[in-house]
Amino acid sequence: MSTPHPGSPPTDELPFFVYGTLLPGEPNHELFLRGRTTGERPAVLPRALLYDGPGYPYAIDGHGRVHGTLLTAVPGVYGELLGLLDHLEEYLGPGHPRNLYERVVREVELPGESGAGRGSEAAGGAGQGGVEVGGDGAGGEDVGGDGAGPVRAWVYLAAAAVTRSLRTGGSLIDGGRWVTGRPPGGPRTP
Repeated sequence: MSTPHPGSPPTDELPFFVYGTLLPGEPNHELFLRGRTTGERPAVLPRALLYDGPGYPYAIDGHGRVHGTLLTAVPGVYGELLGLLDHLEEYLGPGHPRNLYERVVREVELPGESGAGRGSEAAGGAGQGGVEVGGDGAGGEDVGGDGAGPVRAWVYLAAAAVTRSLRTGGSLIDGGRWVTGRPPGGPRTP
């Protein structure tokens, strides 16, 4: 799946907001993103909650904030990266009954940018996975925003069946920051 599915909102080449095992320093960042991104910087997904999963987190719509990283694909690899992430996140298409996650367009906030601040929650600092988000020296360039406010990005949210299960019996992650606590080389996680 290298292009957006029919019925998806217009996207051009949107950046991606990641919040779990794709964060800088996490195993899936090395496997799927290293060398495929031009810019990585701290970001916040408003109106969302973060739940613990079996080795990886799930974000769902809700009254909270999820901390992560906004990243942009290297020119020429966008379709490849989109396909890799769709496969990793078990996204088969909009509303598909076997989806683990849904790929949706959401507005994310860039700490320090206009419209992004909400106290220390959005101030960057140590990110998910126990590392400084923003990453590997790539800097803040090319993340799809001009500092004028929120940035539209692809986000993988838990699919409908997973969301229902999380709302009834899931483990909410306070503060919206995911930390693995798992050693490198652990089990495969989305």
